[in-house]
Amino acid sequence: MRAHNERLVLSLIRQRGPMAKADIARATGLSAQTVSVIMRALEEDGLLAKGDPVRGKVGQPLVPMHLNPEGAYFLGIKIGRRNEELVLIDFLGRVHGRVQRTHAYPRPEDTVRFAVDAIHKLTDPLEPEQKARIAGLGIAMPFEMWNWARLIGIEPAKMASWKNYDIKAELAAQVPYPVYMQNDASSACGAELVFGAQDAPRDFLYFYVGYFIGGGLVLNGTLYNGRSGNAGALGSMPVPGGQEPLQLIDVASLSGIEKRMEAAGLPTTGLWGDPELWSVEQDILDPWIKGAADGIAHAIAAAASIIDFELVMIDGWIPGAVRENLVKEVRRALIRINMAGITPPDVRPGTVGPSARSLGAACLPLSERFLVDGQAFLKQS
Repeated sequence: MRAHNERLVLSLIRQRGPMAKADIARATGLSAQTVSVIMRALEEDGLLAKGDPVRGKVGQPLVPMHLNPEGAYFLGIKIGRRNEELVLIDFLGRVHGRVQRTHAYPRPEDTVRFAVDAIHKLTDPLEPEQKARIAGLGIAMPFEMWNWARLIGIEPAKMASWKNYDIKAELAAQVPYPVYMQNDASSACGAELVFGAQDAPRDFLYFYVGYFIGGGLVLNGTLYNGRSGNAGALGSMPVPGGQEPLQLIDVASLSGIEKRMEAAGLPTTGLWGDPELWSVEQDILDPWIKGAADGIAHAIAAAASIIDFELVMIDGWIPGAVRENLVKEVRRALIRINMAGITPPDVRPGTVGPSARSLGAACLPLSERFLVDGQAFLKQS
């Protein structure tokens, strides 16, 4: 664990980029001597590195310090209803390797085997010094996995074993570093917060379109999880539709595309591999985008009536072009909604992309061990 002031410096440089000691002292309110001691310790530990001196008109040249990419490494696994992905990232969040697999439904023992095998595949080629700098493994997965069986077309008995299976403990027993766990959609939001574009306001709403749509809530620059860890459960928001009440997951989830393709007799496994290799007919994709956009727009209007968001971000396990079209349709749908008394937020694409959930999983040990407010990133106990 790093001391609070060390975390503060690391968080500041992560957010703003390379900084000289004097700039850090001004930004944090710490004394120049304190900052100097902290920077020296972080450099000795390999977490910071010196940049090229910047010469001014007078005085000594300023030496900006930046995060050392090899200062730490993190593993993250996303456990999904149709696929799993494990990534290895460095201190900057750059992906050094990933392993994916698809399945009809997740089984806990299979998931543990996949994770252990994938970890060996990604870490065995590393040098001993690099292996020693792996700071932890994060798990991103839907909470109460067993309750989703019927919704994904599986007999409940086939997923009942998840109810009493402590996957965090099982993996912790098989890997030599700390293990952390978080809801998958909240983890995706966390990846946007840590690794995404740094021009986002301190309050924003985040949607992630996966097999089921979910999301996250950022307040005052921190991922807000709530009492049970399910704050920002946007998929459960009521939306208009037909004779029966609907939730957002009914109209804006990739399961809707899968069902349309199955009804047309088309194979669906391609949906869960690389999103950029999707092959979905336009007569299936276009009506899904319209219905999803209408649902997301109503969810935005409802959320904006409670919290005055400046920004809404939309990402997902979808091709970049589909994400752009979805965002455009959401903007159009918002115009059609009566939002009198509410200031409509800006809507734009997320900046992390399809792997936001696995990257968010890898963010869990990063946040817990190296950033300020690390506990705010984890499920409240």
